[in-house]
Amino acid sequence: MKVVIIEDEKLTAKDLKRTILAVNPDVEIDGLLHSVEDAVEYFKSHTDTDLIFSDIQLGDGLSFEILKKMKNQVPVIFCTAYNNYFSEAFEATGIDYILKPFNKATIEKALAKYTTLEKRFTRNNENYKEQLSLLETKIAPKKSAIIIRQADKIIPLEASSIAVFFVEDGYTFAYTLGQKRFLVNESLEDLESFFAPSFFRANRQHLVNRKAIKDAAHFFDRKIIINLSVPFNEQILVGKLKTTFFVEWLSQ
Repeated sequence: MKVVIIEDEKLTAKDLKRTILAVNPDVEIDGLLHSVEDAVEYFKSHTDTDLIFSDIQLGDGLSFEILKKMKNQVPVIFCTAYNNYFSEAFEATGIDYILKPFNKATIEKALAKYTTLEKRFTRNNENYKEQLSLLETKIAPKKSAIIIRQADKIIPLEASSIAVFFVEDGYTFAYTLGQKRFLVNESLEDLESFFAPSFFRANRQHLVNRKAIKDAAHFFDRKIIINLSVPFNEQILVGKLKTTFFVEWLSQ
């Protein structure tokens, strides 16, 4: 069995590799991949993978981007820090998950489930994308607002009023359609999990609301530049590996 691990924390990836081999020494770990970009490139030339162990939130996006890009569909065991959000979707797709921190027992159980389901998994299954979308809708708790704290005040800020979340000097801010800027406590990764698919992670610094997009245009090196319906001083660029996903998302 050929296995690929997708995990942006390198120490976690190595620990997962050791644990898998401890459970089944016959497994071949063909790759340790640490980003969406690395994985997309890897699977362009590697089509014989039997099983993927993958985190969901990577440094440059969600692992769903990788799976949608792959021509050859491969069963995935997700390793995630979230619980309570996957059970129904995994029942529908036959894909398992491991709750971090994982251990030998949870890895052994997941591999056993893969073995059981292997014969029933069809790599060219036309329902795969539909199943993947179902899983994507279950990945995280949804919110309609974030909490802004100003002095002794606690202010709910509706997500629909936010044009873009962005990172500046290590801090995360919300910039509203009313052109106001607020410091928020959540990371961009957490905000993405709360508000997707209404918001799109354009890059490491920007999470954009679809309703705030005026238009988009092709940019240098196959990137896309996003223009908002409100004045915003920074360029918002979508990397070339995300452009297809962005256009698809924009049309939904």
